[in-house]
This record gives sequence, structure tokens and C-alpha cells, in this order.
Amino acid sequence: MVRNAQEPSAADRSAETMAFVAPCRTLDRRAPLRWLRLGWNDLQRAPGPSLSYGTVMAAVSWAVSLLAWKLGTLAMLLALASGFILLGPILAIGLYSVSAQLAMGRRPYLGYCLVEGKRHLGNEMIFGFMLLIVFLVWARAASMVHVFFPMEAHPPWRDLVTFLTIGSAVGAVFCAIVFSASAFSLPMIMERRVDTVTAVVTSVNAVLRNKGVMLLWAALIGAAVAVGFATLFVGLVVLLPVLGHATWHAYRETIDAAAWPVNEGQSPAA
Repeated sequence: MVRNAQEPSAADRSAETMAFVAPCRTLDRRAPLRWLRLGWNDLQRAPGPSLSYGTVMAAVSWAVSLLAWKLGTLAMLLALASGFILLGPILAIGLYSVSAQLAMGRRPYLGYCLVEGKRHLGNEMIFGFMLLIVFLVWARAASMVHVFFPMEAHPPWRDLVTFLTIGSAVGAVFCAIVFSASAFSLPMIMERRVDTVTAVVTSVNAVLRNKGVMLLWAALIGAAVAVGFATLFVGLVVLLPVLGHATWHAYRETIDAAAWPVNEGQSPAA
């Protein structure tokens, strides 16, 4: 049978698909716990860079929270806490680099992480700009939700519950959007020569195809961040590096990005 010359072959169709999204694997329910275990192993293998990164982030969190407390209100502090969750993925890109160095048998150091970040500065800025827009929209939404904040000195618990419920629901929508877009995109940008749009679409596709597993992963991340805030950011010194390293392993296990060239410096032979 002669195939129509205008009809694309299976290989052509595959290449066209790969140009927009990288295929993803189907994950088992235990995958998030496995990622955390691998993240903890990376922390133990590279405690210096990992804990230094966590300490800096904890210090920044302290500074931002104190500023919000002195200049704003409890509602502003809650908004900034949500903003931390929204912008957190891009802050952890150095931790992805540490895990990548370990995977290549190198001894990780923060200087290389800075070079790595500079190498992908263009895509990182695009992604950061996207997150900034989401954060600004969320900040605006948070100010609107503030109308439900009780103004009495000793407000009824029902009013507080109403405020927290509405605020949490609105925040959950923004967090879901950011989580889907950033779950795998930044590690992919760091490892492969890929544009930001392709990486984001790949991440969203992988999340939608593994909804149950990724919902558990998001819940574990939220629980870890909550523990970090409950310990006045001290817990973030350890928890943030573990989550960053775990995210790298999540990407490597989930996304098949073999069709895209490896970035310079990401090859064991480099």
C-alpha cells in the first residue's frame, strides 16, 4: 500500500509532539516517599552546600516576615507566606544543581550552582516573571480576601474560620497553578536545552497524567512548609534542601527528556 506523500509518518508525528511536550512515565503511589528518601540521601551526601542553602533561605524568610509584621498586618504576613510557596520552586534551583552534581559523581559546591544558574538565566527570568505575575495577582486577591478579616479585638471564632476558609480556597487555586507549572519544569530547564514554554507544558502534562500521586506529593510539600513555618523557619534549614533534592529525583523519574540535548556541564564526561 502506498502512503500518501502528504501524510506525515509516525516518526514525523512523534517529532512534532516532542517539540511541545516531553513524555512522562506513570508513577506508583509510593513515588513521593521514595523521592523524599532520595532527597534525604542527597542532603547527607552534600550537607555543606545543602544546609548552607537552607540557612540562607531561612534567614531570608525571617527578614521578610519581620518586615511584614512591622509594616503590615497578620493578613499581609499570611499573604507573604503564600507567596513563599508560589516563588519557592525558583529559589530551589541551586539544590537541583547539587543533586545533579551528585548524580554525575562530582563533589558539589555552591560556586558551580551559581554558574549553573547564570547559564540558564534567560529561561529562569522568563519563568520567574511568570511566577511574579501569579504572585502579584495572588497579592491582589489576598487584599480582597482581607475584607473578611475580623476587625474586632476579640473576634468570634466563626469569623476567623470564615476568613481562613476563603483565604485558603483562593490560595489553593494559585498554588495548584504554580505547582503544576513548576513541578518538573525548572529541573528540566537546568538539565536540557529546552525553552520555558515546553518545560512548563511538560510539567503540567505530567501532573495531570499522575493526579493522585502528584496530589500526595503536593500535600507532603505543604506539610513540610507548614512544619517550617511552625518552627519559626528553623525547620526550613533541613526541610527545604530535602524538598529541593527530592524534586530533582521526581523530575528524573517522571520525565523522559531524552529527545532534548543535554546542557553544557550536565554530562558526566564534562
